[in-house]
Amino acid sequence: MWSVALWLFPLLCRFSLAAPPHKPENISCIYYYRHNFTCTWSPKKEANDTWYTVKRNYHQNKSDICTSKNRASCSFFHPRVTYPDVYIIEVEAQNKDGISKSDTTVWTLDNIVKIEPLKIYDVNPILGVKQMVQIKWRRPVLAPVSATLNYTLRFRTVNSTKWLEVNFTSKDNDFDQTFDLTGLQPFTEYVLALRCAANTSNFWSDWSQEKTGTTEEQAPNRLDLWGILGPAKANGTRPVHLLWKEAKGAPVWGKPVGYNIWYFPENNTNLTETRNTTHQQLTLHLGNKVYWVSVISYNSMGKSPKSTLRIPASHETSFQCIEAMQAWLTQDQLVVEWQSSAPKVNTWIVEWVPDLDSEPTTFSWELVSHDRIWTAKQDKLKPFLCYNISVYPMLDKQVGEPYSIQAYIKEGVPLKGPMTKAENIDVKTVTITWEETPKSERRGFINNYTIFYRAKNGDEVSKTVNASILQYDLEALTRNTPYTVYVMANTNAGGAKGNEINFKTLSISIIEVFLISCLVGGGLLIFIILMVIYGLKKPNKLKHHCWPVIPNPAESSIAMWRGDGSKNKLALKEAQLDSVTNTDVDKILKLQYELSDELMVNSERLLVDVCIEESLKHQKNIEGEKNEYVTSPYMLSSSPRKSLLEVPTSAEIPPRKAESLSEGTPPATCSDTKEQLLASGQSLTPAHLCEETAPNPYLKNSVTTREFLTSGKLADQTERED
Repeated sequence: MWSVALWLFPLLCRFSLAAPPHKPENISCIYYYRHNFTCTWSPKKEANDTWYTVKRNYHQNKSDICTSKNRASCSFFHPRVTYPDVYIIEVEAQNKDGISKSDTTVWTLDNIVKIEPLKIYDVNPILGVKQMVQIKWRRPVLAPVSATLNYTLRFRTVNSTKWLEVNFTSKDNDFDQTFDLTGLQPFTEYVLALRCAANTSNFWSDWSQEKTGTTEEQAPNRLDLWGILGPAKANGTRPVHLLWKEAKGAPVWGKPVGYNIWYFPENNTNLTETRNTTHQQLTLHLGNKVYWVSVISYNSMGKSPKSTLRIPASHETSFQCIEAMQAWLTQDQLVVEWQSSAPKVNTWIVEWVPDLDSEPTTFSWELVSHDRIWTAKQDKLKPFLCYNISVYPMLDKQVGEPYSIQAYIKEGVPLKGPMTKAENIDVKTVTITWEETPKSERRGFINNYTIFYRAKNGDEVSKTVNASILQYDLEALTRNTPYTVYVMANTNAGGAKGNEINFKTLSISIIEVFLISCLVGGGLLIFIILMVIYGLKKPNKLKHHCWPVIPNPAESSIAMWRGDGSKNKLALKEAQLDSVTNTDVDKILKLQYELSDELMVNSERLLVDVCIEESLKHQKNIEGEKNEYVTSPYMLSSSPRKSLLEVPTSAEIPPRKAESLSEGTPPATCSDTKEQLLASGQSLTPAHLCEETAPNPYLKNSVTTREFLTSGKLADQTERED
């Protein structure tokens, strides 16, 4: 059982997958005259290879076939095609799984004949006949000779895309054929094409190649005239730049050969002057008065009507009637609309020039009549370029005051961002300034500026300002912190980033420095004022503090600090000098010299005593003893003195006798001793001299007790030196 099933399964699958070809349908046949007879059909896409056979039965029971593989068309070629005749067509499709046949169709060759495209070889106007061109072509070679041909002529102007058609029939079997096309515009170039078909056929030939032709010109049409006034010169003349062109919408009837211009002051035609040019512009230099200017164009067919413009006087005030104006974009064109308060004004001049940093070199303009809307396509305006659009009202050839706006036909992102600078940097504020983007680089209206700034390692912050603002003060910044700033210029299409700048806020502001300076300066001023007041009240005390008295060394009494012995000796010798005669001058000089030497020696000994006493005092303080001492009478000959001054032994001074002082009894002063001697009637001798113990202002703080040389010792020493 299972073996039989396995044997029958491949066979059943084979029968289930068998698919005969589809039946050919929609059979269509066409006869290309004297070339071939072709039939086509529309079968579905076949899964397997399919062979098609076209069976043709025709005159006197003749038949033949045409075969093709996997292609839904087949052709019978000349001369196997007989004309005129009737063909019976049947299409058979066959593959390995079966055969399918189409329905039988009948075709009359007169109804399906198609003639080859013809060729136009000439399109020209006829002299003296206006608004017409004559088309010439040759009859197709592969066309039935006895058949009447139908023609279709289509034409359009060069600048148009809309075709117009004209149908006509030609029974003429001549080789060259002509047709006159009338009702055209003068001096207009047209594009033409032609096709034909047999009178009984349902198939038209293909269109011929397009051919162009121009109608005969006429006298030029009227011109639109416009003038641009320049500033008056020193000699009183004004430059007037005249512009003219063919009127908008008016047909161009001929090509101008030249232009005639004449002008004259108002109400004085005797001063008329004329100019001739081949260009569509001319500059005149007129006076300050009102002038009238007229222009005509001419060619071989005649002259155009006159166009006139009134040039106002330099001091004349123009009328104004335009109240408002607006512009907007619609798809690929710019629309400008305005409102007027003068209903009588129905003629306007629309002028547009690029808004550049330099003076415009070209002016574009257009006259608008019976309307208050002007539309400009992209071919009139350049994208990303700003235009100044002005509308001038015109009433009886008189030009009024214009109304102007700015507009773009298309906006884009600015080419560059603004150049940025940082000014007035403070501890928490800074002024960011930037330059306005040049007009040629804006590519759109600058709506606003955005300032982006961030501190080092901080988040970015932005501020947006109006387009009229070119600086902004950043506040609430951090003291002594680096910042990065840039400005972006924004249009409707996007924004452009400017250059980045870096700055650092101050650690201390100018105001703070000023306040500190004011406080310090104010304090000094107050101090000076107080010192002046104090000096005025107590001038001597202020002088003592500011300018202390410095002792004069020449007036010093350091030689008398060792006691009155040397002083008494000096006084005694001076008394003796008074009684000396002139013969003892040498002795006196020698005595003065010895006194000076003795004064110097005593001064040196005094300094040595002071140094030794200070050294002993320092030593006793180290040993912990009391800070009280009495100078030894033999201290001058001790070793510390020699170690300090290294006095030679030959010059040593003998030790003096110690004086006994009783406790509680003050020693007698030098002045008391002098008074006692004088009272007893005794004379003062060198032995009675004593030195006054006047304190030394320079050494009084370092010496507590000092013992002076006795007057007797001083006298003995003096006698020994003598």
